[in-house]
Amino acid sequence: VEICCFCKGEDSGVADGGWPFNRRDILKCFGSVVGMGHPDLIPPILTLALNDTMTYDKATKSGGPNGSIRLSPEMSRPENRGLSPALDLLVEAKREIDSKSKGGPISFADLIQFAAQAAVKKTFLDSAIRKCGGNEEKGRTLYTAYGSNGQWGLFDKQFGRTDAQEPDPEGRIPQWDKASVQEMKNKFSAVGFGPRQLAVMSAFLGPDQLATESLLASDPDVRPWVEKYQRSRETVSQTDYEVDLITTLTKLSTLGQKINYEAYTYPVQKIDLGKLKL
Repeated sequence: VEICCFCKGEDSGVADGGWPFNRRDILKCFGSVVGMGHPDLIPPILTLALNDTMTYDKATKSGGPNGSIRLSPEMSRPENRGLSPALDLLVEAKREIDSKSKGGPISFADLIQFAAQAAVKKTFLDSAIRKCGGNEEKGRTLYTAYGSNGQWGLFDKQFGRTDAQEPDPEGRIPQWDKASVQEMKNKFSAVGFGPRQLAVMSAFLGPDQLATESLLASDPDVRPWVEKYQRSRETVSQTDYEVDLITTLTKLSTLGQKINYEAYTYPVQKIDLGKLKL
């Protein structure tokens, strides 16, 4: 797959050697690529982000969303089976982003979490379009008016994760498609979350969200939350579901990480006012 964020040519507005976009513009473009060209990769992208995060160990303060899942010893583990196409897309996206960045290469740790955000936003938008009978323009208007875009503020500030250079220890993540609900609850509890967060993250646990929720609803602790979010998704704004999902993903996406808020910054060219002709 090729990620390309501009069309080079006489009408492109991009002069040779010039690049009018910053990193955020290219990241937005990547989000569009995920949604438009590769909707089949949305489920594995979500699981990729979750599995990179859920290696976090509270006792040792190790693991978490550090990009270690990109390393072949970790990617080859049973719990990460089927996630390679999603990682391949991110590798190509990173190559494009880094080639245009003035602030240095983006970390895989950051890119994986951003990819999950882009995928989640796409599912929110698709839901709004379906509620408008498939009318994309009306769906976008509905999502803009009633959607949850304004809830992403904290998530968007948390860029600056550092990539791990070694795989995280084995045995920290269950195989979601084979795990019992109790095993899932135990894992979420181990990183500081409960049945509510497990239920709202159902789309991250496998390609069939409804099948996953059917399993989760067999547990009396999780069932009320599953039913709450299913009801919410039937409403126009699906506010409870979207807000709780964004809140949970934002917290998960920084487990054990020290965010370098100066990452990707670069000095602005100084202007010699003495040389200006006024």
